[in-house]
Amino acid sequence: MAKKKENPAEMPVEERLKNLFQLQTILTEIDRIRTLRGELPLEVEDLEDTIEGLKTRISKTETEIADLRAKINEYKGKIDLANSQLATYKEQMDNVRNNREYDLLNKEIEFQTLEIELCNKRIREAQTLEKGREEALVKSKEELDGRAGS
Repeated sequence: MAKKKENPAEMPVEERLKNLFQLQTILTEIDRIRTLRGELPLEVEDLEDTIEGLKTRISKTETEIADLRAKINEYKGKIDLANSQLATYKEQMDNVRNNREYDLLNKEIEFQTLEIELCNKRIREAQTLEKGREEALVKSKEELDGRAGS
């Protein structure tokens, strides 16, 4: 049977070095775990901040989408109003008494036509912007689900 050597001075140098290496390895791992444990609250706080930022971004994007839809409806209302005025002006063209009145009605008709075109352009722009915001909203919600789930 092998006899255990209790006194470190009596141990061979090779065995002492092996024991020292094991001790250093264990201490290094303990230090790594302590460092990781110390950084964990900061990482949790960062994740919580990220989640709050995503929630804020989502609510802001939803508000922007609602505003864009309201603007689109407003432009459609302006188009309806311009169309009704256009019909009125065209009807008045049948009862023109002089050239000045005719020119004035022509300018009003042209103005209402341009107003309709402008509103249609703004509606297209708002719809494009709305589509982009909806895509951003979907991405933000997916990222929030990913962050909140992990």
